[in-house]
Amino acid sequence: MTATQIKSTPAQLGYHMPAEWEPHEATWLSWPHKEASWPGAFEPVPEIFAEMTRHLSQSELVRINVADEDFARQVRSLLERSGVDLQAVRFHLNPTNDAWCRDHGPIYVVRDRNGRRERAINDWGYNAWGDKYPPYDLDDVVPTRIASESGEPLFTPGIVMEGGSIEVNGRGTLLTTESCLLNPNRNPHLDRAGIERFLRDYLGVHHILWLGDGIVGDDTDGHIDDLTRFVTPEIIVTAVEDDPLDENYHPLRENLARLKGMVDQDGRPFRVVELPMPGPVSFNGHRLPASYANFYVANRVVLVPTYRHPNDEKACAILQSFFSGRKVIPVDCSSLIWGLGAIHCVTQQQPAAG
Repeated sequence: MTATQIKSTPAQLGYHMPAEWEPHEATWLSWPHKEASWPGAFEPVPEIFAEMTRHLSQSELVRINVADEDFARQVRSLLERSGVDLQAVRFHLNPTNDAWCRDHGPIYVVRDRNGRRERAINDWGYNAWGDKYPPYDLDDVVPTRIASESGEPLFTPGIVMEGGSIEVNGRGTLLTTESCLLNPNRNPHLDRAGIERFLRDYLGVHHILWLGDGIVGDDTDGHIDDLTRFVTPEIIVTAVEDDPLDENYHPLRENLARLKGMVDQDGRPFRVVELPMPGPVSFNGHRLPASYANFYVANRVVLVPTYRHPNDEKACAILQSFFSGRKVIPVDCSSLIWGLGAIHCVTQQQPAAG
Protein backbone atom coordinates (compact mmCIF):
# COMPACT_ATOMS: atom_id res chain seq x y z
CA MET A 1 0.00 0.00 0.00
CA THR A 2 0.94 3.64 -0.29
CA ALA A 3 -0.23 6.55 1.82
CA THR A 4 -2.72 8.94 0.26
CA GLN A 5 -1.26 12.44 0.52
CA ILE A 6 -3.99 14.99 1.28
CA LYS A 7 -3.59 18.66 0.36
CA SER A 8 -6.50 19.93 2.47
CA THR A 9 -5.96 20.27 6.20
CA PRO A 10 -7.50 17.81 8.67
CA ALA A 11 -9.69 20.55 10.15
CA GLN A 12 -11.08 21.40 6.71
CA LEU A 13 -12.09 17.77 6.31
CA GLY A 14 -13.63 17.43 9.76
CA TYR A 15 -10.79 15.60 11.54
CA HIS A 16 -9.65 16.23 15.10
CA MET A 17 -7.22 14.68 17.58
CA PRO A 18 -9.12 12.54 20.10
CA ALA A 19 -8.36 12.42 23.82
CA GLU A 20 -6.02 9.66 24.96
CA TRP A 21 -8.74 7.92 26.97
CA GLU A 22 -10.98 7.44 23.92
CA PRO A 23 -11.03 3.83 22.56
CA HIS A 24 -7.76 2.54 21.11
CA GLU A 25 -7.08 -0.04 18.47
CA ALA A 26 -3.48 -0.30 19.59
CA THR A 27 -0.47 1.23 21.28
CA TRP A 28 2.69 1.85 19.25
CA LEU A 29 6.19 1.26 20.65
CA SER A 30 9.59 1.65 19.02
CA TRP A 31 11.75 -1.04 20.60
CA PRO A 32 14.87 0.35 22.35
CA HIS A 33 18.28 -0.42 20.85
CA LYS A 34 20.32 2.77 21.13
CA GLU A 35 22.51 2.11 24.15
CA ALA A 36 23.87 5.67 24.05
CA SER A 37 20.47 6.93 25.19
CA TRP A 38 21.02 5.12 28.49
CA PRO A 39 24.82 5.38 28.76
CA GLY A 40 26.20 2.64 30.94
CA ALA A 41 22.75 1.51 32.06
CA PHE A 42 20.92 0.13 29.02
CA GLU A 43 20.56 -3.46 30.23
CA PRO A 44 17.27 -3.11 32.21
CA VAL A 45 15.53 -0.97 29.57
CA PRO A 46 14.23 -3.76 27.27
CA GLU A 47 12.89 -5.55 30.35
CA ILE A 48 10.89 -2.44 31.27
CA PHE A 49 9.51 -2.30 27.73
CA ALA A 50 8.57 -5.98 28.06
CA GLU A 51 6.73 -5.23 31.31
CA MET A 52 4.82 -2.38 29.66
CA THR A 53 3.98 -4.63 26.71
CA ARG A 54 2.67 -7.32 29.06
CA HIS A 55 0.25 -4.90 30.70
CA LEU A 56 -0.77 -3.25 27.43
CA SER A 57 -1.35 -6.55 25.63
CA GLN A 58 -4.07 -7.33 28.18
CA SER A 59 -5.79 -4.12 27.11
CA GLU A 60 -5.28 -3.74 23.35
CA LEU A 61 -2.98 -4.57 20.46
CA VAL A 62 0.65 -3.57 20.83
CA ARG A 63 2.37 -2.56 17.59
CA ILE A 64 6.16 -2.60 17.80
CA ASN A 65 8.57 -0.92 15.40
CA VAL A 66 11.71 -3.01 14.80
CA ALA A 67 14.54 -2.76 12.29
CA ASP A 68 14.19 -6.19 10.68
CA GLU A 69 12.99 -9.77 11.15
CA ASP A 70 16.05 -10.74 13.17
CA PHE A 71 15.38 -7.95 15.66
CA ALA A 72 11.71 -9.00 15.77
CA ARG A 73 12.75 -12.54 16.71
CA GLN A 74 14.93 -11.24 19.53
CA VAL A 75 12.14 -9.08 20.90
CA ARG A 76 9.57 -11.87 20.52
CA SER A 77 11.80 -14.17 22.56
CA LEU A 78 12.07 -11.60 25.37
CA LEU A 79 8.32 -11.04 25.33
CA GLU A 80 7.65 -14.76 25.56
CA ARG A 81 9.94 -15.03 28.59
CA SER A 82 8.10 -12.08 30.13
CA GLY A 83 4.69 -13.71 29.83
CA VAL A 84 3.35 -11.43 27.10
CA ASP A 85 0.32 -12.56 25.09
CA LEU A 86 1.93 -12.59 21.64
CA GLN A 87 -1.49 -12.87 19.98
CA ALA A 88 -1.90 -9.22 20.90
CA VAL A 89 1.48 -8.11 19.47
CA ARG A 90 2.28 -7.05 15.90
CA PHE A 91 5.76 -6.31 14.61
CA HIS A 92 6.32 -3.63 11.97
CA LEU A 93 9.57 -3.34 10.05
CA ASN A 94 10.18 0.35 10.61
CA PRO A 95 13.82 0.98 11.56
CA THR A 96 14.31 3.75 14.11
CA ASN A 97 17.14 5.80 15.54
CA ASP A 98 15.73 5.70 19.05
CA ALA A 99 12.78 4.61 21.19
CA TRP A 100 10.79 7.81 21.78
CA CYS A 101 7.66 6.88 19.86
CA ARG A 102 5.54 9.62 21.43
CA ASP A 103 7.58 12.16 19.49
CA HIS A 104 8.47 10.38 16.25
CA GLY A 105 5.40 8.14 15.93
CA PRO A 106 2.17 8.83 14.06
CA ILE A 107 -0.15 11.48 15.48
CA TYR A 108 -3.64 10.29 14.59
CA VAL A 109 -6.71 12.37 13.88
CA VAL A 110 -10.23 11.04 13.46
CA ARG A 111 -13.61 12.05 12.08
CA ASP A 112 -17.08 10.52 12.32
CA ARG A 113 -18.86 9.99 9.00
CA ASN A 114 -21.98 7.96 8.26
CA GLY A 115 -21.84 6.27 11.64
CA ARG A 116 -18.19 5.24 11.26
CA ARG A 117 -14.99 6.62 12.73
CA GLU A 118 -12.34 7.30 10.10
CA ARG A 119 -8.68 7.72 10.93
CA ALA A 120 -5.77 9.62 9.34
CA ILE A 121 -2.15 10.36 10.24
CA ASN A 122 -0.23 13.58 10.70
CA ASP A 123 3.45 13.33 9.79
CA TRP A 124 5.01 16.30 11.54
CA GLY A 125 8.68 17.00 11.05
CA TYR A 126 10.96 15.54 13.71
CA ASN A 127 14.41 16.96 14.52
CA ALA A 128 15.26 15.22 17.86
CA TRP A 129 14.22 18.17 20.04
CA GLY A 130 16.10 20.88 18.24
CA ASP A 131 18.83 18.81 16.57
CA LYS A 132 20.15 17.63 19.95
CA TYR A 133 20.67 13.96 19.04
CA PRO A 134 21.45 13.32 15.37
CA PRO A 135 20.95 11.25 13.36
CA TYR A 136 17.16 11.13 13.39
CA ASP A 137 16.37 10.49 9.73
CA LEU A 138 14.85 7.06 10.40
CA ASP A 139 12.63 8.39 13.16
CA ASP A 140 11.47 11.28 11.00
CA VAL A 141 9.89 8.98 8.38
CA VAL A 142 8.16 6.54 10.76
CA PRO A 143 4.67 8.09 10.37
CA THR A 144 4.96 8.03 6.57
CA ARG A 145 6.01 4.37 6.63
CA ILE A 146 3.10 3.49 8.90
CA ALA A 147 0.63 5.36 6.69
CA SER A 148 2.04 3.58 3.64
CA GLU A 149 1.61 0.19 5.29
CA SER A 150 -1.93 0.89 6.46
CA GLY A 151 -3.05 2.86 3.40
CA GLU A 152 -4.45 5.57 5.66
CA PRO A 153 -4.67 9.22 4.61
CA LEU A 154 -1.52 11.20 5.38
CA PHE A 155 -1.23 14.88 6.17
CA THR A 156 2.17 16.59 6.06
CA PRO A 157 2.07 19.89 7.98
CA GLY A 158 5.68 20.77 7.11
CA ILE A 159 6.73 21.98 10.55
CA VAL A 160 8.44 20.33 13.54
CA MET A 161 6.11 19.06 16.26
CA GLU A 162 6.38 16.32 18.88
CA GLY A 163 3.60 14.30 20.44
CA GLY A 164 4.90 14.94 23.95
CA SER A 165 4.51 18.68 23.47
CA ILE A 166 0.72 18.64 23.02
CA GLU A 167 -2.16 17.51 25.23
CA VAL A 168 -5.84 17.56 24.14
CA ASN A 169 -9.15 16.96 25.86
CA GLY A 170 -10.91 15.78 22.69
CA ARG A 171 -13.39 18.65 22.88
CA GLY A 172 -11.33 21.30 21.12
CA THR A 173 -8.88 22.38 23.83
CA LEU A 174 -5.10 21.90 23.62
CA LEU A 175 -2.46 22.48 26.28
CA THR A 176 1.19 23.17 25.47
CA THR A 177 4.20 25.13 26.71
CA GLU A 178 5.91 28.28 25.56
CA SER A 179 9.35 26.90 26.41
CA CYS A 180 8.97 24.13 23.84
CA LEU A 181 6.72 25.26 21.00
CA LEU A 182 8.14 28.79 20.88
CA ASN A 183 11.75 27.60 21.07
CA PRO A 184 13.67 28.75 17.97
CA ASN A 185 15.29 25.31 17.66
CA ARG A 186 11.98 23.94 16.30
CA ASN A 187 10.28 26.38 13.94
CA PRO A 188 12.18 29.68 14.04
CA HIS A 189 10.08 31.13 11.21
CA LEU A 190 6.86 30.89 13.23
CA ASP A 191 5.61 33.04 16.10
CA ARG A 192 2.90 32.06 18.58
CA ALA A 193 0.08 32.94 16.17
CA GLY A 194 1.73 30.92 13.42
CA ILE A 195 2.13 27.86 15.64
CA GLU A 196 -1.50 28.16 16.72
CA ARG A 197 -2.66 28.16 13.10
CA PHE A 198 -0.93 24.82 12.51
CA LEU A 199 -2.41 23.35 15.70
CA ARG A 200 -5.89 24.41 14.65
CA ASP A 201 -5.49 23.27 11.07
CA TYR A 202 -3.88 19.89 11.73
CA LEU A 203 -5.29 18.83 15.11
CA GLY A 204 -8.77 20.28 14.78
CA VAL A 205 -8.55 22.24 18.04
CA HIS A 206 -9.85 25.77 18.51
CA HIS A 207 -8.90 26.65 22.10
CA ILE A 208 -5.15 26.72 22.83
CA LEU A 209 -3.74 27.20 26.30
CA TRP A 210 -0.09 27.97 27.07
CA LEU A 211 1.92 27.09 30.16
CA GLY A 212 5.46 28.35 30.79
CA ASP A 213 8.55 26.28 31.57
CA GLY A 214 9.11 22.56 31.93
CA ILE A 215 10.81 20.59 34.69
CA VAL A 216 14.52 20.41 35.43
CA GLY A 217 16.42 17.84 33.38
CA ASP A 218 13.92 17.74 30.53
CA ASP A 219 15.95 17.87 27.31
CA THR A 220 12.79 18.43 25.24
CA ASP A 221 12.66 22.07 26.38
CA GLY A 222 9.53 21.51 28.44
CA HIS A 223 7.13 18.90 27.10
CA ILE A 224 3.63 19.18 28.49
CA ASP A 225 3.45 15.43 29.20
CA ASP A 226 5.88 15.87 32.10
CA LEU A 227 3.78 18.68 33.55
CA THR A 228 0.06 18.76 33.01
CA ARG A 229 -2.48 16.26 31.68
CA PHE A 230 -6.20 16.01 31.10
CA VAL A 231 -7.91 13.14 32.91
CA THR A 232 -11.40 14.16 31.74
CA PRO A 233 -12.44 16.98 29.39
CA GLU A 234 -13.00 19.19 32.44
CA ILE A 235 -10.35 17.98 34.90
CA ILE A 236 -6.60 18.61 34.74
CA VAL A 237 -3.86 17.08 36.89
CA THR A 238 -0.69 19.12 37.14
CA ALA A 239 2.67 18.38 38.75
CA VAL A 240 3.47 20.45 41.82
CA GLU A 241 6.64 20.45 43.93
CA ASP A 242 6.11 21.17 47.64
CA ASP A 243 9.74 21.87 48.57
CA PRO A 244 10.46 25.61 48.10
CA LEU A 245 14.17 24.83 47.81
CA ASP A 246 13.68 22.45 44.87
CA GLU A 247 14.47 23.83 41.40
CA ASN A 248 11.05 22.76 40.16
CA TYR A 249 9.13 24.62 42.86
CA HIS A 250 8.73 28.02 41.16
CA PRO A 251 8.11 26.99 37.52
CA LEU A 252 5.50 24.44 38.62
CA ARG A 253 3.80 26.98 40.91
CA GLU A 254 3.70 29.45 38.04
CA ASN A 255 2.07 26.85 35.78
CA LEU A 256 -0.44 26.01 38.54
CA ALA A 257 -1.37 29.69 38.84
CA ARG A 258 -1.89 29.93 35.08
CA LEU A 259 -4.10 26.85 35.06
CA LYS A 260 -6.31 28.22 37.82
CA GLY A 261 -7.07 31.21 35.63
CA MET A 262 -7.88 29.18 32.51
CA VAL A 263 -11.24 28.11 31.11
CA ASP A 264 -12.21 25.36 28.69
CA GLN A 265 -13.54 25.63 25.15
CA ASP A 266 -16.99 26.51 26.54
CA GLY A 267 -15.74 29.19 28.92
CA ARG A 268 -15.95 27.06 32.06
CA PRO A 269 -13.11 26.91 34.62
CA PHE A 270 -11.24 23.64 34.83
CA ARG A 271 -11.01 21.60 37.99
CA VAL A 272 -7.25 21.59 38.62
CA VAL A 273 -5.85 18.75 40.76
CA GLU A 274 -2.31 18.81 42.13
CA LEU A 275 -0.13 15.78 41.41
CA PRO A 276 2.94 15.44 43.63
CA MET A 277 6.47 15.20 42.32
CA PRO A 278 8.81 12.34 43.29
CA GLY A 279 11.50 14.70 44.55
CA PRO A 280 14.95 14.85 42.92
CA VAL A 281 15.81 11.74 40.93
CA SER A 282 19.44 11.65 39.80
CA PHE A 283 21.86 9.30 38.07
CA ASN A 284 25.62 9.82 37.91
CA GLY A 285 25.11 13.31 39.25
CA HIS A 286 22.51 14.30 36.62
CA ARG A 287 19.05 15.55 37.68
CA LEU A 288 16.48 13.60 35.66
CA PRO A 289 13.00 14.68 34.49
CA ALA A 290 11.07 12.31 36.76
CA SER A 291 7.36 13.09 36.92
CA TYR A 292 4.18 11.13 37.58
CA ALA A 293 2.46 13.20 34.88
CA ASN A 294 4.17 11.00 32.28
CA PHE A 295 1.47 8.32 32.62
CA TYR A 296 -0.22 6.57 29.69
CA VAL A 297 -3.95 5.81 29.37
CA ALA A 298 -4.80 2.56 27.54
CA ASN A 299 -8.18 0.90 27.11
CA ARG A 300 -8.24 -0.95 30.41
CA VAL A 301 -5.09 0.16 32.22
CA VAL A 302 -3.24 3.34 33.12
CA LEU A 303 0.52 2.86 33.33
CA VAL A 304 2.13 5.24 35.83
CA PRO A 305 5.90 5.76 36.16
CA THR A 306 7.18 5.33 39.70
CA TYR A 307 10.57 6.12 41.22
CA ARG A 308 10.87 4.25 44.56
CA HIS A 309 9.64 7.34 46.39
CA PRO A 310 6.96 7.70 49.10
CA ASN A 311 4.86 9.79 46.70
CA ASP A 312 4.55 6.86 44.25
CA GLU A 313 1.53 5.47 46.07
CA LYS A 314 -0.08 8.88 46.51
CA ALA A 315 0.24 9.72 42.80
CA CYS A 316 -1.21 6.38 41.75
CA ALA A 317 -4.15 6.83 44.13
CA ILE A 318 -4.91 10.28 42.72
CA LEU A 319 -4.91 8.96 39.16
CA GLN A 320 -6.94 5.88 40.08
CA SER A 321 -9.69 8.18 41.40
CA PHE A 322 -10.19 9.56 37.89
CA PHE A 323 -9.98 6.26 36.00
CA SER A 324 -12.45 4.05 37.85
CA GLY A 325 -12.97 1.87 34.78
CA ARG A 326 -9.26 1.24 34.35
CA LYS A 327 -6.62 -0.31 36.57
CA VAL A 328 -3.75 1.99 37.50
CA ILE A 329 -0.52 0.00 37.29
CA PRO A 330 2.76 1.38 38.67
CA VAL A 331 5.83 0.70 36.55
CA ASP A 332 9.24 1.28 38.12
CA CYS A 333 10.94 3.76 35.79
CA SER A 334 14.01 4.44 37.93
CA SER A 335 16.16 2.98 35.14
CA LEU A 336 14.09 4.14 32.17
CA ILE A 337 14.24 7.80 33.22
CA TRP A 338 18.03 7.81 32.74
CA GLY A 339 17.14 8.12 29.05
CA LEU A 340 15.33 11.37 30.00
CA GLY A 341 11.84 10.02 29.36
CA ALA A 342 9.31 7.64 30.87
CA ILE A 343 6.13 5.77 29.89
CA HIS A 344 4.24 8.43 27.95
CA CYS A 345 7.41 9.32 26.05
CA VAL A 346 7.75 5.81 24.60
CA THR A 347 4.09 5.12 23.77
CA GLN A 348 1.74 6.42 21.08
CA GLN A 349 -1.95 5.60 20.89
CA GLN A 350 -3.72 4.43 17.74
CA PRO A 351 -7.38 5.39 18.07
CA ALA A 352 -10.05 2.85 17.17
CA ALA A 353 -11.71 3.21 13.78
CA GLY A 354 -14.65 1.62 11.98
